Amino acid sequence: MDVSKNTNSEIDGDARRKIRKLNMRKNEEFRFLLGKYLKDLPESVRGNIFGSIYAKAAKNGVTEARDYVLVKKKEGVIDDDTSRKLIDLIYDYSTYR
Repeated sequence: MDVSKNTNSEIDGDARRKIRKLNMRKNEEFRFLLGKYLKDLPESVRGNIFGSIYAKAAKNGVTEARDYVLVKKKEGVIDDDTSRKLIDLIYDYSTYR
């Protein structure tokens, strides 16, 4: 009886597919540029938006972070130019993991 050893990725198949998330090796650069792009916002909302974008990009994925930026743009908190910069930043500092 020949039983071959399977790795976890072979057994799970699509359950282990990779999602595009924040590249944690460039964490400090991302946080610096994120703060730079958000510096024109009122201080009362800046921290909330900063934390939400960072957490969503790092834990959930860049699509959730992008959607959050678009919601804030629609609400009028972020202008069009800033939202475009933030979305580009999110995708520039992301990787599949």
